[in-house]
Amino acid sequence: MTWTFTTDLAAYRAAAGAAVAARPAPHTLLLSVADALERRGLHTFGPEAPFFGWWTGADGAVSGALLCTPPHPLQLGALPPEAVAALAGALATEPLLAGLGGINARRADAEALAAAWGRPTRVVEELRLYRLAGLVPPRPAPAGRARVAAGADLPLLVEWMGAFHTELEIPAGASETLVRDRLTYGGFLLWEDGGAPVALASFSRPIGAASRVGPVYTPPALRGRGYAAGVTHAASGAAYAAGASEVVLFTDLANPTSNGIYRRLGYRPVEDRVRIAPA
Repeated sequence: MTWTFTTDLAAYRAAAGAAVAARPAPHTLLLSVADALERRGLHTFGPEAPFFGWWTGADGAVSGALLCTPPHPLQLGALPPEAVAALAGALATEPLLAGLGGINARRADAEALAAAWGRPTRVVEELRLYRLAGLVPPRPAPAGRARVAAGADLPLLVEWMGAFHTELEIPAGASETLVRDRLTYGGFLLWEDGGAPVALASFSRPIGAASRVGPVYTPPALRGRGYAAGVTHAASGAAYAAGASEVVLFTDLANPTSNGIYRRLGYRPVEDRVRIAPA
């Protein structure tokens, strides 16, 4: 049983691709990030080189994976307990794991790794992963309507994505390249009221028939009017229309309003995750 670490994206996909794709819900970020790196280049998410890892069990099969695009946190998929224990030991010995800016993992795994990291840590965000069981329209319906964002909306999308990243303390600002890429397949929707944009939602390019909704953002002054529910419903339907048969999203557990909205739209909990960073 062992972890293999590499900066070779092709080697990672060859070794771990099938295992990751077999569980698209808990591996949604691993799937979308690796896809973006392959299509848009290894520096899509920042100037530093990304790295990857996979866990090979006693039977010789790969049963876990991770990746990191610095300065973003180390992103872990669903791991067996023995893989988490071995990774905890590797934090002090594996050169590619030196200087991590954070870890995003299932709650129990994040707690185990925080205890082994050898430095004080803080919880930056507690997340819940939801899977859409059946799309339900928002009741009551908010005023306005959804539309697919276009190239003319680029400045607004970049501004609102940047505000979203700042609010959630996500390292590295919103990438104009990412926004432009999502525009190519209609991956941004805007909710308009009175002819003006009031909220946005995005969905990832379907990979293996799975897509992730998010970010969802409403400027603070416009919250509490149902716009987020309306635009999330529209983005979820658009993800289905784009070819996804499984649609997921993450919520911040500190925001009971958004968690309630997503449940009413038909999303059901899958697992809780924690994002930790050096204190």
